[in-house]
Amino acid sequence: MSLEVSPLLAYDTATTIAAAKDLHARAGRPNLFIKIPGTKQGLPAIEEAIFTGVPVNVTLLFSREHYLAAAEAYLRGIERRMAAGLSTKVGSVASVFVSRWDVGVAHKVPESLNDKLGIAIGQRIYKAYRDLLASPRWKRIVAAGYNPQRLLLASTGTKDPKASDILYIKALAAPDTVNTMPEGTLLAFAKHGEVGGAMPADGGNCEQVLAEFASAGIDVDALAAQLQSEGAKAFDDSWNDLMKVIASKSAALQAA
Repeated sequence: MSLEVSPLLAYDTATTIAAAKDLHARAGRPNLFIKIPGTKQGLPAIEEAIFTGVPVNVTLLFSREHYLAAAEAYLRGIERRMAAGLSTKVGSVASVFVSRWDVGVAHKVPESLNDKLGIAIGQRIYKAYRDLLASPRWKRIVAAGYNPQRLLLASTGTKDPKASDILYIKALAAPDTVNTMPEGTLLAFAKHGEVGGAMPADGGNCEQVLAEFASAGIDVDALAAQLQSEGAKAFDDSWNDLMKVIASKSAALQAA
């Protein structure tokens, strides 16, 4: 289970750290993860939260570079815990949003490239993840009893009505990952899904596919930045809407 810090705090590192610690302490549940966005301001908060023993679900990750920055923040927090002789009981997931890539390029690329960008990005990130798991640095934290941060595939419901409703589930199934599929996608897979081969640890043909997108005029680095910015704004808007509803209901109850 994950509980998110207020998006309005996430633009300031110090307040994000304070909010994450407060929420975790008040909940008092070891299986509760605190969501912190993997933005420039969020990364130092992720490191500090891990160091202080707060499990973190790093959100709003879109590209390989976003993921690696989040993994680095987690590693620094764990290495500080190791140096201080602190408990190994802290965990993290790095949540990569998949389907929004294909929404972002809809009607901008040849039909032959429809619904292929999210999968290619997922494969590229999975390769980076497997490379990190095999690195001496990660092996040291595992040998010390700490859990590696797990890759979480989010936004895996198919948005294109012309595409398979299990498109991302089938293509991105892989060991040592978490998939937070929507209920509709879960039920669809239970009804007609097929278990195939695991996502290739070497990224498969992802770089070839990404080169085709580059040839079609898609700058994936710029799009990753755009998607993260839009995601942060969507979090802000949802939070503001929630606060308005709570304020309205509170006022109605007080007036009753």
